[in-house]
Amino acid sequence: MNIVGLTNSFRDLARETPSRPFAWTRDGLLTVGALSAQADTMAFRLSKAGARPGDRIFVMMRNSPAALALVHGILRAGMIWVPANPALIGDALAHAVSLVEASLIICDPEVTSSLDACGASASLGRLVITDNAAPPASDVQWDGPLPQPQDTAALMYTSGTTGPSKAVTVTHMMLELAAQSVQFCASLAPGDNLYMWEPFYHIGGAQLIMLPILHEVTLTLRDKFSASSFWEDVSKSGCTHIHHLGGVVQILLKQPPTAFDKNHDVRIAWGGGCAPDAWRPFEERFGVELRECYGMTEASSLTTCNTEGVVGAVGRPLPWFSVTIQDEAGKPLSRGEGRGEIVVQTSLPGAIFPGYYRNAEATAKALQDDGLHTGDMGSWDENGMLLFHGRMGDSIRVRGENVSAYEVESVANRHPSVGESAMVGVP
Repeated sequence: MNIVGLTNSFRDLARETPSRPFAWTRDGLLTVGALSAQADTMAFRLSKAGARPGDRIFVMMRNSPAALALVHGILRAGMIWVPANPALIGDALAHAVSLVEASLIICDPEVTSSLDACGASASLGRLVITDNAAPPASDVQWDGPLPQPQDTAALMYTSGTTGPSKAVTVTHMMLELAAQSVQFCASLAPGDNLYMWEPFYHIGGAQLIMLPILHEVTLTLRDKFSASSFWEDVSKSGCTHIHHLGGVVQILLKQPPTAFDKNHDVRIAWGGGCAPDAWRPFEERFGVELRECYGMTEASSLTTCNTEGVVGAVGRPLPWFSVTIQDEAGKPLSRGEGRGEIVVQTSLPGAIFPGYYRNAEATAKALQDDGLHTGDMGSWDENGMLLFHGRMGDSIRVRGENVSAYEVESVANRHPSVGESAMVGVP
């Protein structure tokens, strides 16, 4: 795998083919050149606010052209993007801001009350983006030094199972690999159009907004998932690929039939979380090939991908990864030997994260001599395909997100009538 550097590639692409499509938004076509100039605008705006390379920019924004330009502006300026769920409130939000020692908070207007209520603050203050449309294009290019592949690009939160959320250190190389993994798994071809509803703060969204830099594909950008209008929007947008997370496949199957169920151009649905009994019904009803993946932010998003159509399996490792299943004693398990922890190794230095930000204990537990210990449970089928059996720790999956029981319990326990509480996941 040849790692070329996202920011360098983006700058070169904007100079060489500025009219190449990047994304379709509600406002129309966004070209590579236009987005690059908008990213420069955001980089200058951040610099004017006092932010410098290496500063952590805490972002709470829903998907929008402004947010897209902001992300690329942060990365181009060598600052560190810290995306957070705009729905965060209370202690969880205060912890997220303080953990990363945020230099600047940037948010949508509706988020300000949550920030005020929890007392979260940053050293350079707060910038509220009141217009989610694309910002004016800068007529001057950002002339600061561009970051290198090994530099930190983002700190992305992952739910803790025994404590507050951790921040995964994600390098520019890891974001590039995450995008490349989508190309590998989804068999993308020039001219393909990917329907993107995933939030930018999730690695599933973050990797997609890097993809048109590396491949001649286009995104159709939306700010949320809508089951009722999904297939109509996908059809009218001419999309060729969709992404599923958590219960999305099952949710779409529960929708009443429409004229758009097969009246679309989608070839492949890639992602994770499809229940085995929904696999074939989904493919048959919507005429789409389903490809399940396994991965985590700590390993550049995707580790394995099932391109062979084996129902219930998450596939084989990508070319730069290998996987072992280990029992409690650390012994590798072979086919038919039962379940154990999924441990990931790589032949490409830098494909696995360097650690959790300001959390040496969690880093040491995850990064061991024999690879990345994921905390996930898996096994091998008779053909050497990986099967995923869920988290080994105490975490609940809700709409594609891992929700820590600790985070929910810590809120419930604050109620005066609650002495102690426990959250237990049910189907």
